[in-house]
Amino acid sequence: MVELGYKLSSEEQAPAALVANARRAEQAGFGFALISDHYHPWIDRQGQSPFVWSVIGAVAQATEQLVLGTAVTCPTYRVHPAIVAQAAATTAALMPGRFFLGVGTGENLNEHIVGAGWPETEIRQERLAEAIHVIRSLWRGGLQSHHGKHFTVENARLYTLPERLPPLLVAVAGPASARLAGELGDGLIGTESEPDLLACFAASGGEGKPRYGELSVCWASTDSAARRTAREWWPTAAMDGALSWELPLPSHFEAVAELVTEEAVAQSVVCSADPDAHVQAIERYAKAGYDHVAVHQVGPDQRGFFQFYEREVLPRLHQGKGARR
Repeated sequence: MVELGYKLSSEEQAPAALVANARRAEQAGFGFALISDHYHPWIDRQGQSPFVWSVIGAVAQATEQLVLGTAVTCPTYRVHPAIVAQAAATTAALMPGRFFLGVGTGENLNEHIVGAGWPETEIRQERLAEAIHVIRSLWRGGLQSHHGKHFTVENARLYTLPERLPPLLVAVAGPASARLAGELGDGLIGTESEPDLLACFAASGGEGKPRYGELSVCWASTDSAARRTAREWWPTAAMDGALSWELPLPSHFEAVAELVTEEAVAQSVVCSADPDAHVQAIERYAKAGYDHVAVHQVGPDQRGFFQFYEREVLPRLHQGKGARR
């Protein structure tokens, strides 16, 4: 079975809107939410990028059952892993059994701001592996020190720890990160319905661990309106993945976006008012091996999206396709 979730897009939604949409997602029947952790939006048009941990604290108080995970936090440049460990532990204490920490190697867009450089992918993955070790050591409690290749922690102790530690999931984009997720993570977060990545994850120690996928959609009253909205708000969907990691400023993404067409964006974003198109996309993720799928509605019309999914999509999945709400 696949459980359906909702993506809280911090790049597009102001803090109060994120909290309201988390509450609305819970009311609609979504079982979980993923929330992005950025310093900058991808393009200026998106217009937002609040501090995610403040928003999460508010979501914790505004919801009762919704499970929430970061998708994803980079614990290696902009924020030291010791601070991420404290933030996640505090959140898990606020949301017992309802929070998980998703981590990844990050993007230059957000991490360059502290002037620590942006090395090649292999080094970023090496830093992430060490950061995961730091986080888990602090979660054990007691005084902890770490003197590693990339990070130093001296006599640090987390006094606020939850009764049950949050799962730590790792974002994947290729075989190397899938292996890292299988070896060091409690689960996986992916953005592509790519069975080979999930097979690599399973073979590296991920068998039986949760697998979260992100699916971008754009519901509107007509398919043409959906394509226009997706092109305006999320042109990065049609860009090569390497650009997402390497470009440092929203203006650089906007320059590339000048070359992006509505048709190209619609290849990666489900731009449709037809519920069957949405159901089929969710089923592709399920067939690839995901057991959780978070749907990201691109653009400002979140109200219309919720009404559409409540009326047309969730009932079909719940009644006929074996999905859980």
